[in-house]
Amino acid sequence: MAGPKALLFDVFGTVVDWRSSVLTELQGFFGPRGVARDWEGFALDWRALYQPAMQAVRSGARDYVALDVLHRENLLVLLDRYGIAGLDEADIWHLTTVWHRLDSWPDSAAGLRRQRVVAALSNGNIALMVRLSRHGGLVWDAILGAEIARAYKPDPRVYLRAAEALGLDPADCMMVAAHNDDLRAARDVGMSTAFVLRAEEYGPGQATDLRPDAAWDVVAEDLTGLAEVLA
Repeated sequence: MAGPKALLFDVFGTVVDWRSSVLTELQGFFGPRGVARDWEGFALDWRALYQPAMQAVRSGARDYVALDVLHRENLLVLLDRYGIAGLDEADIWHLTTVWHRLDSWPDSAAGLRRQRVVAALSNGNIALMVRLSRHGGLVWDAILGAEIARAYKPDPRVYLRAAEALGLDPADCMMVAAHNDDLRAARDVGMSTAFVLRAEEYGPGQATDLRPDAAWDVVAEDLTGLAEVLA
C-alpha cells in the first residue's frame, strides 16, 4: 500500500476520551449543588442517544442540524429521565458544551504532530471541534466532517466531501478510527483504513471495538504507534 497523502481522524473515542471527561464534568457541576446521581450512567446514556439522534437526519426525518443541537436535545431528555430540574439556560448551555472540553487520550496530541497532512473527520460541528482542539492541544491541517457534508457518518458523503475538500481522491486518504463501522464506511468509498485500539472508550465494561473485525490496512495500539507504522 502506498502511503496516504492525508489522514482523516474520527475524534470522539479515537482522539479524545469522552466518557471520563463527561463524567468528571457532571460530577464537578452537580456535586457542589448537592445533586447525586449515577453520573457514569448519565454519561453513557447521553452517548447512547447520539446515534438515534443522528439517524433522524440520515433518514431524512429532519433536516441537518449541528451536533451541538442534538447534544442539547438529548441532554434535556436525560435531565427529565434522571429527575433533575431547576437549571437555567446558562446551565443547560454549560452542560451541552461539556463536549467542547473533552480531554485527549495521552498519546493523541503528540501522535497527530508526527503525522503528515491530518484532518478531523468528525460528526462534531466546526465550532465544537475548534474549541475541543484548543482544549486538548490538537493541531489539525483542516476540520472537516459532518458540517461540511451536511450529513452524519457513516453517510458516504461525509468521507467523499472530505477528500474533495483536500483536493484528493478517496484512495489518497486514510481513515483513522477506533470504530470498525467507521472504517468500513470509509473503505466502501475507496479510502485506506487504520484501526486504533481504544479498549477503555466505554469503560471497563466495553464490549465493542475491542479488536479489528476486518483486514484493515493498519492496526495500531495508539496514535504514536500509528505514526511509527506510517513513518
